Amino acid sequence: MNAPAKVTGTRPERSRRALVAGSVGNFIEWYEFGVYGYFATVIAARFFTPEGGSEVEALVKTYASFALAFFFRPVGAALFGRLGDRIGRRPVLILVIGLMTGATTLIGVLPTYQTVGALAPWLLTLLRVLQGLSAGGEFGGAVSLMTEFAPPGKRGLYGSWQSFTVALGLLGGAGAAALLATVLTEDQLGDWGWRLPFLLTLPMGLGALWLRLRLEETPAFSQERELQRPPSGEVVRAIALGAGRIMGWAAAGYTFLVVLPSYLQSSLDASFQQALIATVLANLGFAVTIIPAGLLSDRLGRRAVMLTGALLVVVLAVPLLNLLQDPGTSNAVKGLAVFGAGAVVGLMAGPGPAMLSEMFPTTVRYTGLGLAYALSNAVFSGCAGLIITETIERTGDVDIPAYYAAATCAVSVLALATLPAKGAARKAR
Repeated sequence: MNAPAKVTGTRPERSRRALVAGSVGNFIEWYEFGVYGYFATVIAARFFTPEGGSEVEALVKTYASFALAFFFRPVGAALFGRLGDRIGRRPVLILVIGLMTGATTLIGVLPTYQTVGALAPWLLTLLRVLQGLSAGGEFGGAVSLMTEFAPPGKRGLYGSWQSFTVALGLLGGAGAAALLATVLTEDQLGDWGWRLPFLLTLPMGLGALWLRLRLEETPAFSQERELQRPPSGEVVRAIALGAGRIMGWAAAGYTFLVVLPSYLQSSLDASFQQALIATVLANLGFAVTIIPAGLLSDRLGRRAVMLTGALLVVVLAVPLLNLLQDPGTSNAVKGLAVFGAGAVVGLMAGPGPAMLSEMFPTTVRYTGLGLAYALSNAVFSGCAGLIITETIERTGDVDIPAYYAAATCAVSVLALATLPAKGAARKAR
């Protein structure tokens, strides 16, 4: 077992240090997932398209690899969560950032189908599995770290930084993709340019590792690690309920923030640059509302804020998508539509981490909230691209993304309604 670092500095200094150390891993994780989503069509052509293969088939296989990584998140959440609840948040978060950085960097140097044939998609899928494992261990630890170091009455604000760095990571990935699409030719981008954003993860990961090595263990874990754990049945029920409460956030978030570029290109004939601009606007809307939503949830309760976001998606998903589909809609209105789509997801994402943290006591928090998040994301985020692309291909209905987001948020409305009016399902110890 690694010994916790010596506790130094004032409480505000330690809280800020934990906030930064927890956030940086989330940024890297979602930067990579964003890059993979934004370059899905390029990756499909380089890794999943043998001679004579169709572009749609390759894109479906690319999203299948994407989904597979998400399905390894619950495995990572269970494995690393159990370690984190036993030996501490700090050593496990150091381990997962190293694994995440290594796997992402290696994607940037992988040989393509043209070079090694059928081995290429298998190598890519293996690295995606490693990323899924590490990402599964990242969320539970980072949110536990942030909320356990949070000052009294500010757990929603501190937890919202996890979601905010998700938005920053997706924006960073979109920005990198947009910059490369602007300065490189299409041939250069497809030949070697797509590798650069993955290679950039190496220096970012080393910086994150340095920050976490300087981190101390959370006071809550140090004081309560020996307390009796709740019955396993109670924990399982809380995990299932937590997954239901965030399934709309997971599905709508990935539909609007990551799947959107490929949807606009494949279904609405948008250019790569146009799709990326739309994605940047959606992620800006997402980022703008996250921290205010977390702060507001400290005052009004998690239920009121998250229910508002879920209900807005149910009501607005189809009209927003129809605006994008209408050739008569101005670019300004379309930009406002995608910005608004991201903003309503932020209302769920801001309070979400604190809400999950408050559902579990310290002794099972890393495992419990990590599994709730990972299971929901595995099913409703990881499969979003695959479900949407395949269903549109089979039915020809270009409204499928809106139906998917609205339906999952409708289920979340029912689960969120069980939250107490003023905050947590359980007072965190």
